[in-house]
This record gives sequence, C-alpha cells and structure tokens, in this order.
Amino acid sequence: LKGVPLDFGAEIHCVLSWLHPPQVRVRVIEARQLPGINIKPVVKVAVAGQTKRTRIRKGNNPVFDETFFMNFFETPSELFDEPIFITVSSTLDSSFRRVNQGCPILMLKIYHPGRHCFLRKWLLLSDSDDLSSGVKGYLKVSLFVLAAGDEPPCVEEKEDIEGNLLRPAGLSLRGAVFTVRIFRAEDLPQMDDAIMDGMRQILGFDSNRKNLVDPMVELHFAGKTVCTKILEKNANPQWNQSLTIPIRFPSMCEKMRIRIVDWDRASHNDVIGTSHLCMSKISAPGGEIDVDDSLGFLPTFGPCFVNLYGSPREFTTFHDPHEALNLGKGEGVAYRGRVLVELTTKLLEKPEHRTEDIPSDDLLVVEKFLRKRKFSLFVAFYSATLLQDVDDAIQFEVSIGNYGNKFDYSCLPLASTTQFSRAVFDGCHYYYLPWGNIKPVVVLSSEWEDIRPRIEALNMLQAIIDRLVGAPPEPHIHPAGSRTQSRPQSAEYHSFRISELPSLDQWPCVTPLDRSIRHIRTLHLKQIAATELSTIKTETMLVNLLFQPQNSLPDIVIWMLQGDRRVAYHRIPAHSVFFSKQHCGKHCGQLQSLFLKHPQASGGEAKLPGQLRVKMWFGLAADTPHFNQFTEGKLSVFAETYENQTRLALVGSWGATGLTYPKFSDISGRVKLPKESFRPSPGWTWAGEWVISPERTLLFDVDAGHMTFTEEVFENQMRLPGGQWIGMQEGYTDVNGEKALPKDEVECPPGWEWEEVEWSEDLNRAVDDQGWEYGVTIPPDRRPKSWVPAEKMYHTNRRRRWVRMRRRDLLIKQIREAKTEKEGWEYASLFGWKFHLKPRKTDSFRRRRWRRRMEPLEKTGPAAIFALECSLVRISIEDKHDDKSVTTTFGVNRPTISCGTRYHLRCYMYQARDLPAMDKDSFSDPYAIVSFLHQSQKTVTIRNTLNPTWDQTLIFYEVEIFGDSEATATTPPNVVIEFYDQDSYGADEFMGRCVCRPSLTTSPRLAWYPIQRGDKSAGELLAAFELIRREKESDLPYLPPQREPNVFMVPQGIKPVLQRTAIEILAWGLRNLKSFQMASVKSPSLQVECGGVLIQSCVIHNVKKKPNFDINTLILDVRLPREELYMPPIVIKVIDNRQFGRKPVVGQCSIRLLEEYRRSQQEEQALLEGEEEEEEEQWRKESVDWWSKFYASIGEKNKCGTYLEQGLDTLEVYDRELERVEEFGGLSDFCQTFKLYRGKTQDEGDDPSVVGEFKGMFKIYPLPDDPAAPAPPRQFRKLPPNGIEDCLVRVYVIQASGLQPKDSNGKCDPYVKISLGKKTISDHENYIPCTLDPVFGKYVTTRRANVLREGVASH
Repeated sequence: LKGVPLDFGAEIHCVLSWLHPPQVRVRVIEARQLPGINIKPVVKVAVAGQTKRTRIRKGNNPVFDETFFMNFFETPSELFDEPIFITVSSTLDSSFRRVNQGCPILMLKIYHPGRHCFLRKWLLLSDSDDLSSGVKGYLKVSLFVLAAGDEPPCVEEKEDIEGNLLRPAGLSLRGAVFTVRIFRAEDLPQMDDAIMDGMRQILGFDSNRKNLVDPMVELHFAGKTVCTKILEKNANPQWNQSLTIPIRFPSMCEKMRIRIVDWDRASHNDVIGTSHLCMSKISAPGGEIDVDDSLGFLPTFGPCFVNLYGSPREFTTFHDPHEALNLGKGEGVAYRGRVLVELTTKLLEKPEHRTEDIPSDDLLVVEKFLRKRKFSLFVAFYSATLLQDVDDAIQFEVSIGNYGNKFDYSCLPLASTTQFSRAVFDGCHYYYLPWGNIKPVVVLSSEWEDIRPRIEALNMLQAIIDRLVGAPPEPHIHPAGSRTQSRPQSAEYHSFRISELPSLDQWPCVTPLDRSIRHIRTLHLKQIAATELSTIKTETMLVNLLFQPQNSLPDIVIWMLQGDRRVAYHRIPAHSVFFSKQHCGKHCGQLQSLFLKHPQASGGEAKLPGQLRVKMWFGLAADTPHFNQFTEGKLSVFAETYENQTRLALVGSWGATGLTYPKFSDISGRVKLPKESFRPSPGWTWAGEWVISPERTLLFDVDAGHMTFTEEVFENQMRLPGGQWIGMQEGYTDVNGEKALPKDEVECPPGWEWEEVEWSEDLNRAVDDQGWEYGVTIPPDRRPKSWVPAEKMYHTNRRRRWVRMRRRDLLIKQIREAKTEKEGWEYASLFGWKFHLKPRKTDSFRRRRWRRRMEPLEKTGPAAIFALECSLVRISIEDKHDDKSVTTTFGVNRPTISCGTRYHLRCYMYQARDLPAMDKDSFSDPYAIVSFLHQSQKTVTIRNTLNPTWDQTLIFYEVEIFGDSEATATTPPNVVIEFYDQDSYGADEFMGRCVCRPSLTTSPRLAWYPIQRGDKSAGELLAAFELIRREKESDLPYLPPQREPNVFMVPQGIKPVLQRTAIEILAWGLRNLKSFQMASVKSPSLQVECGGVLIQSCVIHNVKKKPNFDINTLILDVRLPREELYMPPIVIKVIDNRQFGRKPVVGQCSIRLLEEYRRSQQEEQALLEGEEEEEEEQWRKESVDWWSKFYASIGEKNKCGTYLEQGLDTLEVYDRELERVEEFGGLSDFCQTFKLYRGKTQDEGDDPSVVGEFKGMFKIYPLPDDPAAPAPPRQFRKLPPNGIEDCLVRVYVIQASGLQPKDSNGKCDPYVKISLGKKTISDHENYIPCTLDPVFGKYVTTRRANVLREGVASH
C-alpha cells in the first residue's frame, strides 16, 4: 500500500549554487606523552560549528582509532577558510581539567596538496592560553577534505616521525642534539663459523674461538640511524666513539634503539642484541607536582652498561628459531652481552651530524665506572614439578650474564648446573624430579659494578608498596567486593621513606641521572606525605617511581636442560634477590614459585614446561657472612668418585682386568680420582667415611610411577640393495638403536604381571601391513637417521616394533636382593651407554659411586659454601697441574641441603562456571587436574556442561614440604588446577589454568578463583584448599562422606547451605535459529538445567509456522544455595528433534546473575495491575491532525497551526533508537531475549557463534522444606495468548538526515525500502533527488506477524 504523500516542499532548499560541498573526515589515532597522573583523556574535533568527541580513554599514551565524518553545505570559498580545532581534555573532574590544544589547521591547507589530506601527522599539543608553557603532548591524526568525486588516498605509515610533525604557529621547536658516547662492549657471543678456527687448532696454532664476531653499534632514533666503526674478530670491542643525532626538541619519539650488529662481508649483517632507552625514563618535563617545579631535565644517561638479551648464546650454523628475540621482539631468553653508553643532550640552533673519537682525558674519567667487585649467587632448588613430555635426563642451569653458561667458552667453567636427574611419573598426569630430602644447590661467582645505591632505592620503593598494599589480594569472597581507599598514615610513611632514601654523596660512580631521579622521588614522596591521597592513588604514584634505567646488573636466568637441549627458562631480576644491610630484595632468601616458559611462548599453552620452588640469595662477596641468617636445613657437600669394573667375553668375572678406564674416576671416566686424592676445602671438614651411594635419580626405570606400562623392543634386519633380508648382529634394539634383549628373553619385573599373553606387532604407526619400516644407512652412521613405511630397492635396513602391556600387581610386594642394594652397582653394555640397575646378559661394564660427606665448620657456618668454587683439589702428583680436572672434580660434587616437614592437603572442589565450549555441541566434558608439588589428582568428568558441579574432595594424604615451617605458613606452595575437556577421540583439550594458595586455617570458606587461558578469562572456580601440618595421625580430621568408592564429597560446614527453591520458567518461544550440520532446525525443544536438576519443554513441531511453545510454563524444584555468591547458573539448551531419534544440541546459554529474577508475590501482583491500567490507556484515540502534533512536538510552530492553542498533548521525539532509551527498557515486554551460542569461541569482534534467541522469563522464590506443605501460588498466571495472529503494521517514514553521499555531485537520491519478514516493500519510483536530508512524509500499512526491519536505500 502506498502512503499518503504530504506537502513538504517548504522544507526543501535550493542548493544549485553549491556545486561541490566538501566532506571532512578526521581520524584520531593515538596520543603520546600527555601530562598528568591517572588522566582520562578525550579528544574534541570542532569544524565550522560541528563538534565530535571520541570515547574516553585512560593513561598518558591512549589509543583512540576513531574516524568522524562531517558533511557541509557552504560554498568552498567560505568553508576553506574555516579552521579545524582539535582539543585534548582530561575528564577527571571540573576542578582538575587540563585542556591541550593542537594547532588550528585551515581546510584549504589540507585540500591544496594533490592528495587532499594529511596522513598520520603528529600534532604538537600546547596550552592555547600560554604557548610559552611548552609542549603538552602529541596527537596522531589523519585529516581528509574531499569534494565530490575525490577518492581518499590509501594510508601509508611513515617512519620519520619528526619530519611528520605539525606544530602551532606560535610554538617553535628548538634544535637539539643527542651526543651518544659508545665506549666498549663485553661478553659478545660467537656469531661466525668456526671452520677456519678449527683448522688452526688442528694444525697446532692458537685458537681464537671466543672472538668470532665482528661487532658494530647501531643507534636509531626518530627515523635517523647512525653507526660506529666495525671492529673485526673482537668479542670485547672498544670503539671509544662519540655519535651525534640531530633532533627537534622536545621530541615525541619515545625510544632510542641500541643494537649491536655482527658485520658480515659476504651476507647480510646479523643482529647480536637489541635494547632501548626510553626518553620518559631518562628525562622529565617538570611541573608535575605542586611541591617543587624544578623537576625538569633533558635526556641524560650514564656512563652505564646497557644489557642485551635475545636468543641463546650457543652458535649454530643452522637457522636460529629464536632470531626474532635479538631484534627486541619478545622477552629475551639469554644474556647476549652489554655495551657501555653515555648520553647527553644539548640545545643548539643548528645541530649537525658528526662522528668523532672520544678524547683520552674523557676515557680516564670513565675508568671509575669500570671497577668491578665480586658477587656471589646461591640458588637452592626445593622442587621441580609439573614436568611434561620428559624424554631425557634433566638438569637446571643458573647463569647471570655469561657466568654459569655451561656451553659458553668465553669464561671459566663453573658449577652452575644441578646433577642430572630422571623424571618420575606422579601417578596421574605430570612428572617430577625425585630429589627426596636432599635438594641440589648451585653456587656461582661473578664480577660486576657496585651499584648498591640504585638497587637499594629500588628495593626500598618496592618495600613501601608491599607494606602499603599489604598481603596479595585473595580471591573475592563477596560479589561486589572492592578495595578500600582509606588514606594511609602519612606521618609514618613519610618518616619511613625520607629517612631511608639512600645517599649518593659518598658514591664515586654517581651520574647526573642518578641525582635527577633521586630528586624526583624525594619530591613525589613529599607530595604523598603532604596531601590526602587514597591508597590506590598513592600506590599508583609509587609504581610510577619504580624504575631504574641504569641497572647494569644482568637478570638471573634459570634454564631447564634435557641432555644438552635447552627446553624452558625463567628470568629473575637480580635486584629482587639482592642482599643489602639496609634494603634487601623482595625475594632475597625467600622461597618463591617460578613457572617455566618456553622461548617465545605466548603464555596460553596447554602444557607448562614445569614449576620450580627455589630460594635465591645474591650479594657482594664481602656480605656472604650475612648469608647464614637466610639458611635452613643441613648443608652438605659430597666428594665423589666412581669405581669401574669390566668383564671379558661377557662370561668372565667382574674386575679391573682389561679395563681401559681408571679404576676410580669421575663420572666421565676420563679423570683419575682415587679416594686418597681428596681433602676438605677451607671452612669444611669430613663428616664420615666413604660410603657406596648410587645415584637413584638417574637410575629410575621409565615405568616409575605408572600403573600400566608398554614394554617395547625393535626387531632389526638388513640386506644389500636388492637382496634378501637377513638378521643383524644386533637383532633387537631399543628405540635409540642400543642393543636390547630378544623379546622372548624379556622378563616381567618383580611387582608386575603381563597384561597381554603374547608380543604383538605395533601397526598403529607409519609402517607397512607387517609392521616394518625401512631406511638407508649412510656411513659413518651405524643405523638409518629416518624411517619410511614403503619399501624401496635401495633400502638396506628395516625394523618393526614389538609391544607387550604389563600391569603393576599391588598384591605382590616387590622384592629386591639385599646384596644388590648394598653393592650399588649400575650396569651398561658399553661405557657411555645408558646405565641401569638390573644386570643383563649383554652387560660388559659396571660402576658404582662412592661418596664422602663434608659439612661446614661451626665458626663459618653455611656461608662457607661460597668458598667451595673450584677449591676441591687432588694431591696426586701426576695430575697436580691439570686445571681441567680440578673444575671437573667440583662439577660433579654439587652441594645439597636437606630439611622437610610433613603436611596433609585437602582440596574442596565444588563447582566451576562459564568454562569455554570446546565441543561443537556448545558444551564440554570438563575435569580438573589438581597438582600440589610432586603429586597430582584428577576429579571426575562431568558430561555436557560449561558449569560443572563436582562436589568432590581430593585428599593428598602426605606431602613433604621442604623449608621453614613458619615460611610455609606465610607463603605455602601454590596449588595448580588445570581444566581439560575429555574427548573420545584424540587428546583432551586444554581449557584453562588456575593458581590458588592453600590456607592453614581449619574449615576454610569457599571462594571464586579466576581461571585463565593465556591473557583471557576462561571462567571461575569455586573451591577451598586446606593445608594441615601432620604431627601425628590423630591430628587429621575425619574423612568426608563418599559418594562412590574413593570419591569424597565436600563436607558440611564448607559446602554451601542449600534450601528448597522453585524456578518458574516462562518458555515463550524461539527466534532466528540458524541451521545445524547443514540442516535447518525444524522441531526444537527446550531443556533447562540448574543445580543438577533438568526439565524439558514440549516440542515445537514446525518452528517456521509457529515459533512459540504450546505449553509455556515450567517449574523446577531444586535445592540451591542460600547465598547469592554460590548460586549456580541457569543453563538453557535448545535441542532439535530429528529423524531416527537424533537430538543434537543446536544452541545454549548460561544465565549467571539470578538476583533480578527473585520477586515477591506482592511485587508481581502490583506489576500485573500496572500493566492492566496501561493497557486501558493504550487504545485511546485522538481526533487531531497527526502532522500538526508532530510539528508541534519538534518545535516548528509555523507548521502546526492552532494545535498548541488547543492545549493538546505533544509527542516526545528522541534523537536515538528507542531501544537505547532507558525508560523503554530496550522495548522489552514481559519476556526477555536470551542469545543462544554454539561451539567454540570464534574470532574477536561480532560473535558469529550466536545461533538464535530464546524469549522467556524466570521467577525464583523459596519453597517450604516440607514437600507436603502447600506451595505458594504460581507467578506466571495472566499471560496473553501465544498463537499466531494477523497484525496490522503501519510504518510512518517521516524524514532522514545526514545521509552519506553516493553520487559524484556529493548527493544521493534516497528512497524507502521496508522489509517485514520475507516481504519487501520498495518505493523506488518515488525517490527524492539530490539531497542528504530527505523528507519522505509517507506511511506504509501491511498485515504481518513477524519481526520488522527498516532501511533507507539510495537510487
């Protein structure tokens, strides 16, 4: 039906004289260096009377990335004289508002260039009232002025920031120059191939392996790059050059890049390492606080060493997989050297670029910054747990700088690694290192500059923050919990801060930056003490002071090594474990838990490399006597030697006859070490005689900790190319090719029994139908490097894998011969092969370890550990001058400590909510793995839910925690919970991880702990963890009740208190259901679940004809917690009832906040009465002209006639969609609309996993505990009919404004197109030409009962 056309010709204006009205586009990208603390900036753009504002952001360097479109109708001659004003304001409050304005830019200036735009220009902000106040920050924008037919150019990123800067006409930038002095570098790694150096070494010439690098320094700032000269073959180069970089000051570029590059003559240069100097850390603009305005200073730095980090230092001729770390992308995993740098800034009118040598007098001044002192590092490893994918022996390496790197040949080898240990399965999911009650210790010495005043100031500020904040935040107990903002005791904090600030007067190596930073800190602390600030604001100000750009101490790096392969690492800032008499580091001498990381890992991986509990102490060698106050347990050092024996022809007796190695040697068998060659080190004494002590951690069988194990052996055959396959001398081997017993001779170990009767070929691999795989042997290798499943004529070897399952028999006690245990021999087929405890027929070599314990003298105490480095010597005359044997001797005599207390842990796992959907049916099958130190347990699996309720207690009966019991009570080890989705096929999928701290209080309260998957939230866990110290068995509480064998429930007193509750469900209908598995959803039904109780609705037989339920009220009788904090969500599932009994879940949603659905009967009755009154008033008719009423409502009195004089009502006209008007409540009725989701989470942006909508409502109210008592009346009683009814839909299309131009003349020809379900009404013929603000004045009437969509199209 066509509406009645109205006379709106008076609204149309003649625009024939406006030939080309332009459009202005302003893109606000980002801002930098905005002044102030905790500011919330907003950008306002004003052009010719039109104003646009961005969203409010936070911080001094916000990113806006918003674009504004503004259309104008003035002539170009009038409009091009209009300026564009861009203002940045802070929205803290009206009394504290800063306005920084960029330069006004004429549109003619923008339109004049060929591209009609300014792309990615930096606006220099200044105070509009006082240009002399200087720069107030920078704003990056793109400006477009487009006439009809103009195409906006593509945006290009420019690197020359200062050349891309716009500034106000009244504010000029001064010329300045950065003078960077590059003195020297240290500890650079090898970067060139050592082939020629190896040839020199073979021919007997001197080796220069540590100098295989040709370094030069490259500086980059604001698009400008300068370089030093190249020094060939020098790992410790001395450039002594001064480089100048001309700039415009103040510069808005934040970072100066310092990069050391290895020059290559034949190929591209390789980057050794990259570091950055942040201008905001080495300079200050001033005027930030009210106490003193003398804070400003120009960028200055050093002389000080800058540490470089990147990929591991080991050189390889192959491609480095972590090369991106050397470019400064990501966290560096290893120390790559350091460079001595000094930076000064001078203001010059005409800065020039030049490079010159540093005068010799200045080099003498710098000598005092090169003085080094000896530092000592102590690391005790208490546990190594959560290990996965362990396929080799494990050791840990501790390094600071290049000291301690076992693969680095540029410094003296040190005892920086723990003993190799083989991981043991914990019986559930992970592996751990079985150190028992003897923990490995690493002691390391290094030499660095003494920068104690800087470190002490840093640690002092950190201590203030820790004291201010208090204990780390616990998981939230209340739904709306918030941190208090009470004002701290200013006098107490002020006296603590000011009196303890380290003095710089007596320190000879003080730099100008040190004095400036101390001055800034002092004034800020005075302001904190003088003003009333909340705790959060005080903490924020202190955190802003917590920086030290001149920290020349490298980080401490702990590497986990499997064999000689680096697997995972963790970096610890040296200042955090630094000892000082005034201000110790936060973790100095304290136990801390470290999660290892893979290089270049994102943090959201399913598998953690491992978790360490370590105690670290780092300080000057002169302060080592103070180390005794941080020690615990018994510190021991063992002298050790290996007794070697062999037997001839595999049938003779064991002895030294025919032995090609020393009878007593080190672990390698090369160095002769008789027992008489050892003597105690200074400060140590013998504590016993030589005893046999086998290294159990290396001899654990691969089946340790497992209940079932698959025994495997490989059958090998060989042939000449094209010949017949025959047996080999090594007919049976293991997976590595080492000789093994034939499968028929493999015996089941004691304590085990065969699960399978016979051996079988493994056909579940890349093999042929008989299980063979084929390869080619290339000399000098004795076996193929790779195997393929298809046989070729040139193949010379083949093998197949035989497997047999065995199971541990718990009824049979494993019997070990006392003689074998007493003798302690370990056996191998050949020396250098893997050793094992049980003798085999093929063994021809055996050895056993002898150890003798040393303990520190009472007068020296545990601090004597630092005197051990390279001090164990032998008195044998023939090897007296063998330095290598001395260090090797100490290398296998690593110190240990022993101490421990028994505990009992109970993990009360109640429920989780909002877990991610991992299956295509919108749900998951979650279970949790709970790990505590070297033990782990698994909960039961809950099927098809994202809100599982386990109600399960996991009990760790006996856990030995090593360390001081008081320290354990203060900072107990963390409980790590990992959530997985169980899949029938393939590996279980990782869902998220949660780290919790157990409580030593009895009956702890359940609390919500956040679950993280990388940086994203993955739900919450409701649980509690109780740690009980075990003195005796009677101290343990009673076991909780069991739901099934070995499945304990959460006990009463910890479990939430439940009450009988009714959930009344109004299931009205389903809307916009998308297809599932390439078939449309035709017959859906509804399942509602809460608290483990499920109810199902009737089936909608044809959702296209009638999308509502015939029976639309359901009631759920369930026991729910009384406290809202523990309330489980309501889960809605939509099921499609398909042929052959298939009922897939096609959508689901979870409703967490249930408080809004709790309503009393009085409130519901009043609401129904109010609805009836509104319904009576809804159909009142008016007999007045509708258009007169409309014009009167919008204030156009000349068009409404006498309407206002009659005193009639007017309309309320809104400037936004009615759904966004608060009083209309989103145009919702008695039902709410819930979005349905399906499957895994998709990409960011608009969520494409929304697959439909459910229209309904819920009412929650308590029920009497007695089921026989009368139930309260139902809530949903007076409901309108839900059948299909024909409706008369009338759409009034009045006018549109601000349409986007579509034609070359900058106009468009709009017309109306209305879509109502599948019906479309188009008014294409009656389009309105050449306008952006059309007045349609029409209405459309149609009959339909469906959702309405409206749009405006252009002809």
